[in-house]
Amino acid sequence: MVVRSVDATLDFYRRVLGMTGREERPGKWSLHFGSNKISLQDARDLPKLAEKTVPGSGNFCILTDHPIPDVVAQLKSYSVEIVEGPAEKSGAVGKLISVYFRDPDGNLVEVSNRAA
Repeated sequence: MVVRSVDATLDFYRRVLGMTGREERPGKWSLHFGSNKISLQDARDLPKLAEKTVPGSGNFCILTDHPIPDVVAQLKSYSVEIVEGPAEKSGAVGKLISVYFRDPDGNLVEVSNRAA
């Protein structure tokens, strides 16, 4: 994910979603949650592979076991604006209950529970 500020992105995802930041090699950071990882690329120093990617172009879903009402409360406690939800959606693993918001770069983040 291309970001304007790796530090601001790490801070946001650590505080708001409890993800872990990891420096994989000097200056190369990623976010970890469960067995998942999001690599971070500083927009000011993009490798050729990511040169056409821009901050705010991400759109991804994170599955959690935390109840969505708790996720909503956490988002609100950090004054994160909810774009949509909670609402029932259809995802790669079936029916979901999802809430959507944007990170500091404008990436659309969906946090979901599997629906019963």
